[in-house]
Amino acid sequence: MSLVIIAAVIFFMTYTGIALGSIPGLAIDRTGIAVLGAIAMLATGTLSENEAWKAIDAPTILLLYSLMVLSAQFTLGGFYTKVALSIVRFVTRPEVFLFALVFSSALLSAVVANDIVCLAFTPVICVAAVRASLNPIPFVLALSCSSNIGSAATIMGNPQNMLIGQVGGLHFREFVLWCLPPTIISLVVLYFIILIMYRGKWRDGSIVLGENAEGWPKYDSHQSAKALVLSTVLIVLFFTGIPREVSALTVAGIILCSRKMTTRSILGLVDWHLITLFCALFIVVQGVVKYGIPQSGVQFLGTLGYDINHPLVLSSVTLFLSNVVSNVPAVMLLLKNIDLEQTKNLYLLALVSTYAGNLFIIGSIANLIMIEQARSHNISVSFWSHARVGIPVTVASILVALGWAFLAG
Repeated sequence: MSLVIIAAVIFFMTYTGIALGSIPGLAIDRTGIAVLGAIAMLATGTLSENEAWKAIDAPTILLLYSLMVLSAQFTLGGFYTKVALSIVRFVTRPEVFLFALVFSSALLSAVVANDIVCLAFTPVICVAAVRASLNPIPFVLALSCSSNIGSAATIMGNPQNMLIGQVGGLHFREFVLWCLPPTIISLVVLYFIILIMYRGKWRDGSIVLGENAEGWPKYDSHQSAKALVLSTVLIVLFFTGIPREVSALTVAGIILCSRKMTTRSILGLVDWHLITLFCALFIVVQGVVKYGIPQSGVQFLGTLGYDINHPLVLSSVTLFLSNVVSNVPAVMLLLKNIDLEQTKNLYLLALVSTYAGNLFIIGSIANLIMIEQARSHNISVSFWSHARVGIPVTVASILVALGWAFLAG
């Protein structure tokens, strides 16, 4: 069997496993499947060890790692909980509560990981809503959707944006200027969609909270202030010519020099699972790119009259792939097959791959975190309750992105 066929089979099996999320009969998840795919590329001789090492984009991995350390500082300082509790004072006015939740979670998600925002906010929102005899469903849905949308505004908002920014050599300032306007508009659209869908349905006093309902981190003003100052410094550094990963690593190093928080407690909050997934996917994708397999698929689309670099085609393919294999694997594959010189398409890829996470529950890790956290408080978010909000929000936000791409020229 030729190496081309072997590479194609390994890639297909890996991406199919990632789409399914598991392998029947094995206790393995998407990261494990990606690692198996990377191992198979090496074991079959499809890639050499040197080629595998070179496939891993070190600057992206270092940036992702450093921002996770920064997020750990926020978590241990109880900052996320503090912000969530400050929103709770509006709970007696559901419309205002919803507005404050949407824009505060989006703002935080643009600076730190949206997954962490959902992890920290969901318990507080659930407890506050239930105690006020409100239906918590529209609020937790607003949280996950706004976190996904908000994270699209900056390079540091989510892993796929970091990857696009690094590979495409995008400047932080231009990225924000291009992606922030459609993100704000999409957040307004999200707010009104939920407002219309749940108007008159805010109340629900039937839910009973479980035990340990308030088991969230305590607020530490000193550690939170430290996180805010360092975040501000990092954003300023991102506007300079210093490589982003170097700036982020420097800030991470300062965080580790703590007199109160142990290195173990900080690094314990780093998502090594996600970093491993990134490294494995870099290798798997390189295995098929080496033999021109994805490029052949793009050429075939071209013969049918579909140019992958056309904004509408790129958005459609991104939406489809992001909901089949999730946005990070989709972006890794697409970056190998689009024209990196067309900067507008890189911005569009960042927006659409992120907005696509709202379509269905499985589209984003933030969605899954929200659902698990809500379930631990006796609140069940069904697939369809999410989809009835997620589908119109995703369609509307992607149309906004395409409209902005047209206007921005």
